[in-house]
Amino acid sequence: MHEPKPIARAGKRPIVYVRRVDVADLPDDIRAEAEGAGLTQLYAIGNEEGEQLALVRDRELAFVVARQNDMKPVSVH
Repeated sequence: MHEPKPIARAGKRPIVYVRRVDVADLPDDIRAEAEGAGLTQLYAIGNEEGEQLALVRDRELAFVVARQNDMKPVSVH
């Protein structure tokens, strides 16, 4: 069963980082799916430990997904 991290249980929203990713830099299976949809870039949502949590179509969606999951998104340039 999924256990929330202690910081989430304390009522604080964890920070996640949103950054643009070139589809060409992704693993073959993900790249093929993205290219099949006509995409050349995706946006990654990652946690403070560097773990990638999600890939989404655009920056706005990345922020929406993070907020819907009680996370605080921050842009990474």
